[in-house]
Amino acid sequence: MFPPMAGNRHEAKEIPRFFQGEKWLVLTGLFGFLLAAVCGLWWLLEGAAVAPGGDISHAFSFDAALGLFVLSTAAIVPLSGAGPKVRAFFRWSYIPLALYSYAAETVQNARGVNPRFLEDGAAAFDVAVGNIFASVAALLILYYLFFAGYFFRSGAYRRQPELAIGIRYAMAAVVVSFAAGIWISMNQGRTVGTDGNIIWLHGLGFHALQALPAVAWLSARAARRGFASRGYIHAAGIAFLLGLLAIGWQTYLGHALFAWSALPLAAAACFLISLAAGAVSFRLAFLEPGAGSGTSASGGSANLR
Repeated sequence: MFPPMAGNRHEAKEIPRFFQGEKWLVLTGLFGFLLAAVCGLWWLLEGAAVAPGGDISHAFSFDAALGLFVLSTAAIVPLSGAGPKVRAFFRWSYIPLALYSYAAETVQNARGVNPRFLEDGAAAFDVAVGNIFASVAALLILYYLFFAGYFFRSGAYRRQPELAIGIRYAMAAVVVSFAAGIWISMNQGRTVGTDGNIIWLHGLGFHALQALPAVAWLSARAARRGFASRGYIHAAGIAFLLGLLAIGWQTYLGHALFAWSALPLAAAACFLISLAAGAVSFRLAFLEPGAGSGTSASGGSANLR
């Protein structure tokens, strides 16, 4: 996907592509979608509730969300600038953790057990699964923070500066989502106050992994055509993060996200700005007539395609 430009053959070989060498992470992400499809069919035919405390709709959303997260991560791992050994360490640590998470969420809900918030008097097996699940969630965060750090080093930036900038913003948003997940665990549930719901903050932050690298790739393509582009990456990233902060504060106050008040409106405006930055980048990348010879002044981005 997105092969390097043919021009400097030696340099082109050194520029990684999305998903390159990450077949097993890709398959792990796709497996989540398969599990989500099975859960969705169950939900459609039998309903979501599974006595006494399971809910197959929770397994459906969890498997789909984790699958998308792993698949999005597989796309950007080759761009991190990490060496083969580091990438292998991350890959073969993360895959078993993701597989256990799929199993715990899906099997336990199918058995009628909430794997994360157990009721008093739960069976020893369920307690063990829940305790391991909590430890696995902590490791998923720690390993990801380790991996994210590589995008803030010079290696990733030197090779593909626009993508490095976009992914840095995405990683900051992922940290916000991780913090929201910890908040849910400490709160023993997703509800705050009368109408606050932490799950919105938890889920939206992870979508930065799809949105912001896409804006960065479009901006890099626009730069190759002679258009100044990095400002749109910064606009999209900063606006996305400000939108998350507005949602987080609204949730902390215990108010509903979909309310006609200052914070939800500010969040909506921020996400619209981020979307607009992406739309302008798309127009410059594909629709505007080229203003230059196709060589970017940004350094290194000419080999992104």
